[in-house]
Amino acid sequence: VMATGTPDSQARFGQSVKGLLTEKVTTCGTDVIALTKQVLKGSRSSELLGQAARNMVLQEDAILHSEDSLRKMAIITTHLQYQQEAIQKNVEQSSDLQDQLNHLLK
Repeated sequence: VMATGTPDSQARFGQSVKGLLTEKVTTCGTDVIALTKQVLKGSRSSELLGQAARNMVLQEDAILHSEDSLRKMAIITTHLQYQQEAIQKNVEQSSDLQDQLNHLLK
């Protein structure tokens, strides 16, 4: 005896297979969307890391420039201190000369 299903049971089997296929297609579609989002997120992360690296290089250049400027200012400060000391000595000598001149004129 051949087991041929009734048309009603075949229709239910067909509907069940269609339902499973639809569910699998939906699941695959959801997985593809999630994967695409993850790839895009990874791509964006790489872009952000690149931008951060470029900004860091710019900051490094600015820091090196500032360091160079500070070194130059330290040299200028030292020279100004020498000049201030020289001026102070000249003022003291000038005061001594003024005293000697006043003493001579008396």
